[in-house]
Amino acid sequence: MDAGLCETCAHVKTLRNDRGSVFYMCTLADRDARFRRYPPLPVRACEGYERAGERPAAPGKSS
Repeated sequence: MDAGLCETCAHVKTLRNDRGSVFYMCTLADRDARFRRYPPLPVRACEGYERAGERPAAPGKSS
């Protein structure tokens, strides 16, 4: 299944049930009502999307 942006998002938590189904839970929904806990897939655009492993550097720091 193609989950779109959720597959590579830093804010996703994947859950698998006993029958092997996979669910993509958005952890942003815990603190921001604009996001759905289980968004309809595939997600093609999202204001909260951050690629996993590519968080912005802290202010004043450069790479």
